[in-house]
Amino acid sequence: MRLVIARCSVDYVGRLTAHLPLATRLLLIKADGSVLVHSDGGSYKPLNWMSPPCTLKESDGSMVVVNKAGEELRITLEEVLSDSEFELGVDPGLQKDGVEAHLQILLAENAEVFGTGWRVVRREYPTSIGPVDLLCKDATGASVAVEIKRRGDIDGVEQLTRYLDLMNRDPLLAPVTGVFAAQEIKPQARVLAEDRGIRCVVVDYDELRGFDDKESRLF
Repeated sequence: MRLVIARCSVDYVGRLTAHLPLATRLLLIKADGSVLVHSDGGSYKPLNWMSPPCTLKESDGSMVVVNKAGEELRITLEEVLSDSEFELGVDPGLQKDGVEAHLQILLAENAEVFGTGWRVVRREYPTSIGPVDLLCKDATGASVAVEIKRRGDIDGVEQLTRYLDLMNRDPLLAPVTGVFAAQEIKPQARVLAEDRGIRCVVVDYDELRGFDDKESRLF
C-alpha cells in the first residue's frame, strides 16, 4: 500500500469525463493495482478511482493510470507533502455476518438456484485479494465466481469485479463469469453489474431454509 498526500488536480478521461480542481488529497495506490483519490471529508468513498487491471506511469509532476479499456486517470501533482509505502500482507477477507454465512452454506447446498446442472467446486475459493464465496461450474462446465451478500450494493459489485479480473488471469480457470447473489439488490448495483456482464440473482432466505410456505402466498 502506497499513501501519497499531495496538492493535486485530477482528470478522468473515458466514457465519462470528470475534473477535480487543485486541492490537497490522499492518493491510495494498492498492491492489486487500483488507485483511489480521497478527500478529508464528505464520504468514505473515493472522489475518483481506477479499478484493476490497470497500469500506473509516473513522471515529474504527474501520474497517469490507464485501464484495459484505455480510460485514463490523470493526476497532476503541484506539491507532494508525504509519500510512504507499507507492506500489509495478505488480507483474510471480510468475515460474513450470520445471515450471509448461512446464505453461503445454503447456496452451496442448492447450486441449482443458479441454473440446472450447476455444481459447487469450492466454498471460500482463495485468491491473493481474499476468498471468493463460491466457485461453481455451470451446465457447460464453465467456471463461475459467486459473490453473496445480504443486501447487494455497488461495493459488492466492485468486490466481485476485482475477483473476476484476477481469476481471469489464471489460464486454468479462465474464462470466469460472475454471479452477484443477494436477498436484495439495489437498482444502482444491478445496473453496474449488468454493465460488467455480471448476472444478478435475488435469493429467498426463508425458501432456502425450507421455511417458506408457497401455498399461503397470494402471489
